[in-house]
Amino acid sequence: MVLACNLGFPRIGPRRELKKALESYWAGKISQEELLLVGKQIREQNWLFQKESGLDHIPSNDFSFYDHVLDTACMVGALPKRFGSCPDNIDLDTYFLMARGATTPASKKNKSDAHPLEMTKWFNTNYHYIVPELEPEQEFKLSSRKCLDEFIEAKKLGIITRPVLLGPVSFLLLAKSKVQVSDQLLAVYKQVLTQLKEAGCAWVQMDEPCLSLSLDSQTQAALQKSYATLVGSDAPEILLASYFGRLADNLQTVLKLPVSALHIDLSCGLDELDSLLTQLPASMKLSVGIVDGRNIWKANLLEKVELLEKIAEKIGLEKLMVAPSCSLIHVPVDAGAEKRMAPEILSWLSFAKQKVRETALLVDALCCGKKAIAEELAAHQASVSARRTSLLTNNPEVKKRLAAVNENMYRRASEYSIRKKKQVEKWKLPLLPTTTIGSFPQTAQLRQARKDLRAGILTDEEYGSRIRQEITSNIARQEELELDVLVHGEPERNDMVEFFADKLAGMAVSEHGWVQSYGSRYVKPPIIFGDVYRLEPMTVELAIYAQEQSKKPVKGMLTGPVTILQWSFVRDDQPREITCRQLALAIRDEVEELQFNGIGVIQIDEPAIREGLPLHKTGWAEYLSWSVGCFKLSAAVALDETQIHTHMCYSEFNDMVESIAAMDADVISIEAARSQMDLLDSIRERVYPNDIGPGVYDIHSPLIPKQEEMERLIQKASTVIAVDKLWINPDCGLKTRKWEEVTPALAAMVAAAKKLRQEMIVRK
Repeated sequence: MVLACNLGFPRIGPRRELKKALESYWAGKISQEELLLVGKQIREQNWLFQKESGLDHIPSNDFSFYDHVLDTACMVGALPKRFGSCPDNIDLDTYFLMARGATTPASKKNKSDAHPLEMTKWFNTNYHYIVPELEPEQEFKLSSRKCLDEFIEAKKLGIITRPVLLGPVSFLLLAKSKVQVSDQLLAVYKQVLTQLKEAGCAWVQMDEPCLSLSLDSQTQAALQKSYATLVGSDAPEILLASYFGRLADNLQTVLKLPVSALHIDLSCGLDELDSLLTQLPASMKLSVGIVDGRNIWKANLLEKVELLEKIAEKIGLEKLMVAPSCSLIHVPVDAGAEKRMAPEILSWLSFAKQKVRETALLVDALCCGKKAIAEELAAHQASVSARRTSLLTNNPEVKKRLAAVNENMYRRASEYSIRKKKQVEKWKLPLLPTTTIGSFPQTAQLRQARKDLRAGILTDEEYGSRIRQEITSNIARQEELELDVLVHGEPERNDMVEFFADKLAGMAVSEHGWVQSYGSRYVKPPIIFGDVYRLEPMTVELAIYAQEQSKKPVKGMLTGPVTILQWSFVRDDQPREITCRQLALAIRDEVEELQFNGIGVIQIDEPAIREGLPLHKTGWAEYLSWSVGCFKLSAAVALDETQIHTHMCYSEFNDMVESIAAMDADVISIEAARSQMDLLDSIRERVYPNDIGPGVYDIHSPLIPKQEEMERLIQKASTVIAVDKLWINPDCGLKTRKWEEVTPALAAMVAAAKKLRQEMIVRK
């Protein structure tokens, strides 16, 4: 019997109910009981939908109020000492304190100065996880009933779920302080598995995404130890789930593990399928992730059925499970909610609900034959075929321009040292120049103005006037704070990628296509469906207006081609590199026009360049070559006097410092405050040649940093970075913060820079 399965479902709610509830709770507007009720309602909706859709294995414990890695840390009692002693059940306010810093009256008791845990990218996705902190001799104990409680909750609805746990090896590899797999940690996992078995659980999904990485022999041994311990008659059957990449060198280790089933991601591991099928143990079922869980195009079901039939011929239907490639948290909830999308493009899309249905359809086709669902298959296939031939996807002029790109277009006219002298002479900035990353708070009034524009309550002219008022106010605030290089604050932008997608041909923007980035921060990735090109200037008019408001330089703000690519759902009918080069040419046109209109400092943000790095190192060189090349293609049109900035945040950049240097931006600003300047170790080992601004203000926490704290971080940075190359800035943009947090934080940042600037001048 073939089983239809799912690895995880979006936890945000069909209309972002979780976001609204979380932010209301953090603001003290609803009680904890009301927040918990919203979570319960979302879980029930998800479970019932998947049951009605025909799934056999439905996940539980895939819901989270903030992050599943943080949930795991709480489960095993990994509570850093600054948050107090670890209780038998970590409460919700302590949980949020670990994620965000003090956010509610309850969480502030005796813990107001406890800084939150770090946050970074989840493998090669745009999801951010909370990084566990472990002591060298970390003690573990069961400190959360969440997994068991949610299984019992679903069971009361008549649904026996397959609980999802982050496996012990991946959990430890994702932690900040590396420790070995211990008997004590495995005992906690064993305790959870035993409780689930006693509650009637038949299967548990153990996620080990680390299997997509290049693992050393010690880690492979840890996998063997872990699953030899966890598998047993007192535990449910275990499905070991790998995703995001090929098993590669880990294949032999995995096939020797005593688990009942293995999940593989066929969206990126198809080339090793034959080898796996010939070696699959007789006792091991195979879950094939055949529906792409990270992109939004309808699956070619006829091709998928043919592949499944070949797999079934080799291993038998009774050993086969069919599923999406990974958890569906990386795609929006429901394409059926889209009412404003062009019908032709909408007909090509498949979001989480549609992917669940595709999975069930594939199993129906295998079990009952294609004729039993012929009508539904035919309609589905017609949409897939139409996209291939649509005139919307192909533009000969774009392809012609891309073919004409030559090597000179990737190089600035002069090397950095020459550009630096000209820029110093032109801008006459002080030592330790201060700036911000680009965005300022998106106030309720701004969001309302945007809604009123869409609803026709405001005219374009009235909305434009409102935006200019906000820019004028933003410039005045910065002048008062005495920042050195200003920004217009991006009041016209709802999102740094969606804003450009709305203005570029070949891209579409959804209405309800939200996915979680972290916590209550959701993004709406645009859809790249065709060849991309710039229709007209996108930022020039407001950049000119902003610069007219000040004698200080005001940065022109652009999103880089790699980030637009990475934070969009990308067409899958041509190499990503080609799409990225098309984007680079569009941004290049904007750089040239900004410069022509007197904007002499231009920031091209590339926060996503690290997350595109292949998980296996064998693919790094190729990716870094074209991704760095795309940034250079977008920026190299700048004159020597034009200062090009870029920004990166919340990724592990240690492995690619040389490639970041090769981008040849005049100034890079990069996240460093939340990690307490850990980045400096990489810079110390590999000297970064250009100007750099390691962040001194963690904007992802509502805590307002003290001046003394920023001084300490600046001094720490100055021991590694030459002071004439050191910039002072926050970690990231400020759109998610409130002005009552931003203003004192920036004032403290400027004061810290001024104080240390004077001390350094005196020392000289």
